[in-house]
Amino acid sequence: MSSDPKVVEIKNLSKEFKGNFAVKDLSFEVRKGEILGLLGANGAGKTTTIHMLLNLITPTTGSIEIFGKDFAHSRIEILGRMNFASAYQFLPYNLKVIENLRVFAEIYCVDDAEHRIEELLELFELNHLRKNSTGMLSSGEQTRLNLCKALLNKPDLLLLDEPTASLDPDQADKVRKIILDLQKRSGMSVINTSHNMIDVHELCDRILFMQTGSIIAQGTASEIMNTYESQSLEEVFIMIARQKNKN
Repeated sequence: MSSDPKVVEIKNLSKEFKGNFAVKDLSFEVRKGEILGLLGANGAGKTTTIHMLLNLITPTTGSIEIFGKDFAHSRIEILGRMNFASAYQFLPYNLKVIENLRVFAEIYCVDDAEHRIEELLELFELNHLRKNSTGMLSSGEQTRLNLCKALLNKPDLLLLDEPTASLDPDQADKVRKIILDLQKRSGMSVINTSHNMIDVHELCDRILFMQTGSIIAQGTASEIMNTYESQSLEEVFIMIARQKNKN
């Protein structure tokens, strides 16, 4: 077990919707500087888990501690040190790229906001689009803009939902390298949900496989592949998904 401090500690977390459990008795932790992959087929409970971590929905039972603090009592402090990006999240279309980033920089009380915005626009190759309306961006450009937004406050915990889903292979490779570089330099922790096994292999130190709201396998990519006697995570993913469909 790593001696690094716990950034996230989830204990016996469940979420019930009208008699059905989207997440059931889920327990795991994330250490400082760790990139954790949260995998599973559609409906496995990944998004519900992320939404509970963001305090967007309230757990039915269980507890969430982030940075050693209980979410229920330290919500504002915790959220100020976190951020989130998703390929399926869209910033206000009517604002220009630069306007969106300035708004979120103000929300997160970012120090030297203009310098930070310029850094991120250059890093994600969006400088030339700074005065464009956000609604006119391609899906890949919007994905990169969301990543800019998510990194504005230099979060200690970054939650990613399919961070490369709308990107071509070249941009996806660049984004993975940016995330890894920032993570190594800052020591931030990352929870990454993805169906892209290249993302998982290149980014994640450890993986949790979820099915019907519970963890059914966990470990490094190599450990999970050995457990399932498989040559790839994609094979494991397909095997787990098809086992569920047979049950």
